[in-house]
Amino acid sequence: MNEILDGARVLLSLSILLYASWSDWKEREVSNRVWIVFAPVAFALTTVQYVFLPPEYLLYYVLSFSITSGLSVALFYAGAFGGADAKALMCLALALPYYPSFLLKNSTSFASPLFPITVFSNAVLLAALSVFYALIRNSFWKLRKDAKLFAGFENESAWRKILVLVTGYKVELSTLERKGHVYPLEDISKNEAGEEERRLLVFPKDETQETVLERILSAGREGKIRNGVWVTPGLPLLIFITAGLIIALFFGDLVWLFLQFFLAPR
Repeated sequence: MNEILDGARVLLSLSILLYASWSDWKEREVSNRVWIVFAPVAFALTTVQYVFLPPEYLLYYVLSFSITSGLSVALFYAGAFGGADAKALMCLALALPYYPSFLLKNSTSFASPLFPITVFSNAVLLAALSVFYALIRNSFWKLRKDAKLFAGFENESAWRKILVLVTGYKVELSTLERKGHVYPLEDISKNEAGEEERRLLVFPKDETQETVLERILSAGREGKIRNGVWVTPGLPLLIFITAGLIIALFFGDLVWLFLQFFLAPR
C-alpha cells in the first residue's frame, strides 16, 4: 500500500510540475488554480499514507514542510524567487516530504532526508549552468561592438558588475522593446546632484519591472542610452525545479554526486 501511495504522489507531483513548467515557459506565469489543486490532493495522499507508517515519520513531514516553506518565503521576499516557484516547493513538501520508499530501495545515490531540499539544490545547480551562456554571449557582444561592457556604470561596485555579468547580457534597446520575456537589469534615476545616473539592478522586483522598463525605453528614445542595455531572460525556475525533481527521484542529490566524483580516491 505504501508503494502505491508513493507512486501516486510521485505521479501527481510530476504531472502538476510539468504542466506548471509549460505554462511558465509560454506565459511566464502560472495560474493559482494549479496550486489550489496540487496542495490539497498532495496533503490528502500523504496524510492517508501516515496511517500505514510509524509515528516518527510525522516528524519528517512537519520538519520538511516547515523548512521548505521558510526557505521559499525567505527567497521570495528577497526577490530571488517568484511566487509560483515558492508555491511549487511548498506543494512539493506536502506531496514528497521524504524520498519515495519504492525508489530508495533500488537507489545507491544520496538524497537528503528533506527531499524538497534535494530538489531545490538540484534546481539551483542546473540553473547555475546558465552562467556559461551569459558569459559566452557577453564575450561575443564585446568582440562585436568593441566597447566596454560597463560603460556608464563606473561608480558601480565590482561585485554588482560580476553578478550582472553572470546573470544577464547586453541587448539593443529595440530588442528590449520587442521581446516580452527579457527584463532590465539596470535602471536610470536622478542622483543627489540632480543628474540622471544609470545603476545596475542585482535583484529586480517583479512589481517594479514595468516601471523600470518604461524609464529605460524613455531614456533610450531621448538618446541617453547608446551602448545597449543590460537584461535578464527571466528563465522560468519552475523548469529547473521540475528537472531537479526528476534527477532527485532517479539519481539523488547532484551536489553530493559531484562531491563523490571529485573526492573519491583514484
